[in-house]
Amino acid sequence: MKKYLVIGNPIEHSLSPLLHNFWIKKHGVNAIYEKKLLEKNDIEKTLNDMRESETEGINVTVPFKKYVIPFLDQLSDTAKKTQSVNTIFKRQNKLIGDNTDVYGFSEAIKLTNLNLKNKKALILGAGGVTPSIILALKNMGILEIVLSNRTKAKAEDLKKSFPFLKVINWGETTKSDLIINATSIGIKEKEEIKLDNSKLDGQLFYDVIYNPSETKFLENAKKLGKKTENGKNMFIYQALKAFEIWHGIRPEINTEVNDLIK
Repeated sequence: MKKYLVIGNPIEHSLSPLLHNFWIKKHGVNAIYEKKLLEKNDIEKTLNDMRESETEGINVTVPFKKYVIPFLDQLSDTAKKTQSVNTIFKRQNKLIGDNTDVYGFSEAIKLTNLNLKNKKALILGAGGVTPSIILALKNMGILEIVLSNRTKAKAEDLKKSFPFLKVINWGETTKSDLIINATSIGIKEKEEIKLDNSKLDGQLFYDVIYNPSETKFLENAKKLGKKTENGKNMFIYQALKAFEIWHGIRPEINTEVNDLIK
């Protein structure tokens, strides 16, 4: 039986096993998908073990999307551009790092019907998923992307890879059509980003977090009458692409799948 994993820290919130095992069963694949809590110093051993084990694929979540790269043999073009890996697969005993977050985020934004042409986005957080969001937004034709991170140096570092970024201090606000929480603030109950939403013109407040389904970030935006969206569709579509890479099967996204991921 082939094995698949999602690794991260924290990992309790991940619904990847629920979704992947649903598709595995539905398509009669002889496999199992599990989640594994890791520390940073566990990554090298986990990936080296993958070469010799029945583990055929690994999904990577916070905070390891960049940390896994030195232990891989090859990167896809998207993973190279973002320097962010969320999907690993084996090919002739080589470990290949791929990025399905760009696809997942793009599909999620399309489903909101927000036309990004001549629009401005404010991204909060410069973590592992942020380069994927930046690349997706740029590919979709957005006019301007502003980035704010608690550690400004980390945001400035991302600007080296994406020179068109505008970096502002954490807590600052700017008129934006799309405001994205790309931090992990909100996974834990009562965690909250200290931000004055009333100073933002946002047509859409988007949170990459999907569990819980409504973070304080989205709750506060909704109180102001703003349109909100959580990371559920991004999660589903990045998983779809990973499943397709691993199994050569493109699963259907239907009511059954949407009901599964609450």
